[in-house]
Amino acid sequence: MATTPALKSPSRWLTALLATTSCLLPGARATVYKLGTKAEIKESAATLAYDLMLYYKGNQSGEIPGILPGPPTEHKGDYYWWEGGAMMGTYVDYWFLTGDESYNKVVTEGMIHQVGPDEDYMPPNHTASLGNDDQGFWGMSAMLAAENKFPNPPEGQPQWLALAQAVFHTQAAPERHDNTCNGGLRWQVPPMNAGYNYKNTIANGCFFDLGARLAAYTFNQSYADWADKTFQWLWDVGYIDHKDWRVYDGGHVEHNCTDINKAQFSYNAALLLHGSAFMYNYTNGSEIWKTRVDKLWEGMHRDFFEDDIAYEIPCEGRKGACTADMLSFKGYVHRWLSVVTKVAPHTRDKILPVLRTSTEAAVKQCTGGDTGRRCGFYWREGVYVDPAVDKTSGAGEQMNVLAAVSSLLIDDAPPPANNITGLSKPNYNAGSRSRGPSEPLAPITNGDRAGAAILTILILGSAVGSWAWMSFGD
Repeated sequence: MATTPALKSPSRWLTALLATTSCLLPGARATVYKLGTKAEIKESAATLAYDLMLYYKGNQSGEIPGILPGPPTEHKGDYYWWEGGAMMGTYVDYWFLTGDESYNKVVTEGMIHQVGPDEDYMPPNHTASLGNDDQGFWGMSAMLAAENKFPNPPEGQPQWLALAQAVFHTQAAPERHDNTCNGGLRWQVPPMNAGYNYKNTIANGCFFDLGARLAAYTFNQSYADWADKTFQWLWDVGYIDHKDWRVYDGGHVEHNCTDINKAQFSYNAALLLHGSAFMYNYTNGSEIWKTRVDKLWEGMHRDFFEDDIAYEIPCEGRKGACTADMLSFKGYVHRWLSVVTKVAPHTRDKILPVLRTSTEAAVKQCTGGDTGRRCGFYWREGVYVDPAVDKTSGAGEQMNVLAAVSSLLIDDAPPPANNITGLSKPNYNAGSRSRGPSEPLAPITNGDRAGAAILTILILGSAVGSWAWMSFGD
């Protein structure tokens, strides 16, 4: 074989050999993901979506639709029930932002399979890990499907908006609220579950966020009242720091929630920011909600985006310290913050450049595995760290990067839909099966949908007296 002229020199030959073999060394591979154009972003997202689905077994014969392998307490895998719901939401956003329908059937099947016999995301076989936050994540994914106009489930199946309402209505029921700590939801739903004595930000944050979004979708002031009340409780109990707007984790009822665990998790702050942005939009830009949006963003940017790259404070500085739950938080942060820029547009120029920098860092470390494109969790280092370091298979790490890359397309997306622009049908009696009989609110008619300005009057006027859930928790 003739010698290539460029390799005649021994030094050039050695340089070429090193360049060739270096891609085989850990952390030395070049990323396969490109973000320069919208077409490249979509192509990168498609590859990430394909690889994430490899962690999911619910579409295989004999497996359970909707869940990632788990729970760890039963030695079935790394993931609790709620993270399957979060993954479904990630794919709903992926479809919405890229137009790729490849996974829509799998998502619909998974989300419907997990609704439970009362169609409120309380399946009996997950009672042992049923927290208000776990149920809330499934409800938020259903809400997202309604907002994104994700294809409706088949006739005869519960609809997306109705499922979100069912989750919210069950969480607004009297049995979920008590006078300890002057209000607020407990972490767990069944009293026998460990953690029932803990009232935390994520459980109340999911309830707050759903209330804000249901208010924006349905124009129903009662949802907004619940959202306002819940945010005020978080503020009053001290889970939101009054000086620097740090968001803390929670406290125990036996201490009247004064023993505040000041651990900061990125998804707590991002979820409160997300819901506050919807309330800002719903209230036509009220100053109080604008202040909350702006202050929460300032705190998030300061604490969770060092060098404008997503960073999980409680565990990231110590490899192996992150739980499987924590390893999925960066994806929700990117998804929720991108939506904030749509419903509170004054934040766009502050948030989007940060998300871009963070995403660019994220893809640079996706160089692992046999394919050379597997993602880790530690974005700032620019070097792939095997998920085995944190003792997980890597579904959360892959989901994070898919969410971040997809969210770069948010500028071209329409704002979240509502009762006028949306496709999903409400059910104002949703959630009543598991909380006992109650009189339903009269359904909204097509004529009602045409006049958003009078929806609140219609709902709060003739029907409020007969709708039991309105007074839950008071």
